[in-house]
Amino acid sequence: MKFVLAPDKYKESLSGDGFCNAVESGLRKVFSNAKIIKKPLADGGDGTIAVVKDYLDASLKKQLVKNPLFNTIEAEYLYSRKKKTAFIEMSEASGYKLLSDDEKNCRFTTSQGTGELIVAALDEGAETIVLGIGGSATNDGGMGIAVALGYRFLDENGEVLKPIGENLIKVKTIQRSNVHKRLKGTNFKVACDVNNPFYGEQGAAHIYAGQKGASKEDIVFLDDGLKHFAAVLVNEFGVDVQRIPGSGAAGGVGGGAVVFLNAVLNSGIDLIKEIADFDSAIKGADWIITGEGKLDNQTFSGKTISGVVASAKKQRIPVAAFCGAIDLTPEEQEAMGLTYATSVLKNIGTLDDALRLSYDNLEFAAFNFAKILERNML
Repeated sequence: MKFVLAPDKYKESLSGDGFCNAVESGLRKVFSNAKIIKKPLADGGDGTIAVVKDYLDASLKKQLVKNPLFNTIEAEYLYSRKKKTAFIEMSEASGYKLLSDDEKNCRFTTSQGTGELIVAALDEGAETIVLGIGGSATNDGGMGIAVALGYRFLDENGEVLKPIGENLIKVKTIQRSNVHKRLKGTNFKVACDVNNPFYGEQGAAHIYAGQKGASKEDIVFLDDGLKHFAAVLVNEFGVDVQRIPGSGAAGGVGGGAVVFLNAVLNSGIDLIKEIADFDSAIKGADWIITGEGKLDNQTFSGKTISGVVASAKKQRIPVAAFCGAIDLTPEEQEAMGLTYATSVLKNIGTLDDALRLSYDNLEFAAFNFAKILERNML
């Protein structure tokens, strides 16, 4: 038997590696000689660095950068000298996790620290940079990233603007004469799993700014700023970001990355599968076992399990999902393409109990799954 273990993390409980170890232990109680390949995955959001580090054979690099409020912090990114590839999580430098609740207001925050990580990777010699943009605290349209890379944003009086959401509405022209010399020759890939436009009712400000501390008045103001900024980008670069699905991701960084970095927006899970060489690893597998903390309708939208199922379907491999909780109808489970799905909880208890017992419960679920397979083989 060949099993491929391809989970996301159990948030606040088990890492992808922890999931794999628990499931392997349960499976081997029945199939001691099984071939078990561990391929923990992620969807490009917060925590992806831990998953891709081994796949890239990369080292953690530390860099002093500006946090969303321009305070100096130390942030990390991954760099593989062998593959000349960097992986950067926007949340490490520009994430809302870096701010207290009373500090959050994306009218005044910047993505500049993320740009400073990009500069560090370019200076290391990166030829490919993968950027995960989940968990941002910003709504600056990528201005901050661009400033770190040498772009300058001027108002109608020729004054240089601070790269924050509040100043989007003031941008008149963009100077490009001092842009980083290695920017043009670098391949940028952005993990983006939303389709929101740059501005409008479904755009960056109206959908996400409220979660980042913006008031209703702020949201309207920021949306007007994004609309104005988009018009400036058309004039300066000939690119209409409003027409690009996902341009509203991370407060407009999706669109800004296309313009300022010449980036391509990709599904996060697809990018991580590519880095992990996942489709090659699953060849000949009897089962793929995946999982995450909660399996529900959101899992259909670019999450790790949906990416696993997509690869499995191409090779006609059945997929089992071991999850902390399941909120799906049988019809939804079928539509998702899962052959087997189970909640690993053994007892009714508190959330703390469930988190604490995740490893044991998962090991037990894997053992029972293996016993079912064994009986069916007899």
